[in-house]
Amino acid sequence: MKFAICNEIFRGWTIEDTFAYASRLGYDATEIAPFTLANSVTDVSSSERQKIRDAATRHHIAIAGLHWLLVKPDGLYINHPDHAIRGRTAQYLRQLVEFCADLGGTRMVIGSPKQRDLLPGVSLEQARDWTAQTLRDALAAAEQRDVVLCFEPLAPFETNFINTAAEAIEFTKQFQSPNFKIILDVKALCSEAKPIPQIIRESWPNFAHFHANDKNLKGPGFGEVDFKPIAAALKEVGYDGYVSVEVFNFDEGPEVIASRSLEYLREVFSIPS
Repeated sequence: MKFAICNEIFRGWTIEDTFAYASRLGYDATEIAPFTLANSVTDVSSSERQKIRDAATRHHIAIAGLHWLLVKPDGLYINHPDHAIRGRTAQYLRQLVEFCADLGGTRMVIGSPKQRDLLPGVSLEQARDWTAQTLRDALAAAEQRDVVLCFEPLAPFETNFINTAAEAIEFTKQFQSPNFKIILDVKALCSEAKPIPQIIRESWPNFAHFHANDKNLKGPGFGEVDFKPIAAALKEVGYDGYVSVEVFNFDEGPEVIASRSLEYLREVFSIPS
């Protein structure tokens, strides 16, 4: 199994220092939140993109892809009633695909709960239609650049639009594209009624990325979630992508979060099935 870590954990660090430290610990890849690099990816020049890619290569670490896509710039929304807002969002998502591919990444996580909540007066059916329209151009670009869009089901306390893996799979299947899958995130999966290993088995092969964290918003091994059956289920279905550490509580600091999370993941994934 390949292990990655999200770069926003290393707040205040340069991207090269993040690559160097993650590589030294033994991570296979980093996952980048674009807002940590610039307000908009259009502000990152072609030469700067190449420098980032070269830095990762220099430190022998891959760039898995992007997440937290729509935090910046302000005003983006995938299913907003205003056609102009959806249009700007669609354009930026396509620019994100180009950015991801330019860095050598292959996965884009579409989470952004605050940019997809159903607004007053918007039906679920209308939101699904608008979201599909917003994503269509980005998917076309993703197919050209070998990037996989991964729609993320999130817990009801985060968003009221697409909360379960089954709902996310139903949504993505309408596109009939190998470049549109879902992502499974342990924190979010904890809100579902089914056991996480069952969701993994039922969702395969429709997911292409995996976020490792705990329902307490900390890293894997920092809470009550037992990853042993999760690791066993991922191995059972034949998942060979990244298991990427994403946390939302940074109390322990980047060094402790990164080192202990990797140590725990290596331990649970080394257990024979």
